[in-house]
Amino acid sequence: MATVKLMTDAEAEAVPAVRAVFDDIRATRKTDFINNFWRGLANDPVTLKRTWESLKAVMAGDTALPPVVQEMIYIAVSTANSCTYCVHSHTAAARAKGMTDAQHAELVAIIGLAAQTNHLVTAMQLPVDSAFLVED
Repeated sequence: MATVKLMTDAEAEAVPAVRAVFDDIRATRKTDFINNFWRGLANDPVTLKRTWESLKAVMAGDTALPPVVQEMIYIAVSTANSCTYCVHSHTAAARAKGMTDAQHAELVAIIGLAAQTNHLVTAMQLPVDSAFLVED
């Protein structure tokens, strides 16, 4: 159950700042769907706008990474942060952008392996090899 009200389209229409962001989300994503993340953030129009602008710049702008790779990274970070909502939404987005079942399976295997090795290194408190350090 949400801890905030999820703003309806009718309620968003009554708040110009929210309506503007929702309209931009629809135009940028070429869809009428506004997901619950944005509907929840709409309770604070300033945070809604700031978050959308940041996400749009990183995920929808002119980027070096292909969109499906961006979504797969988002899945990995969301898994590490235990964000079930984000894992689901970005898995759906990655699939819509071409992620195959085989790629998803490999991604999950990498996430699991990275989590395991990260915990092992942390438990052993190993120093970083000098060969891995960036030198000026």
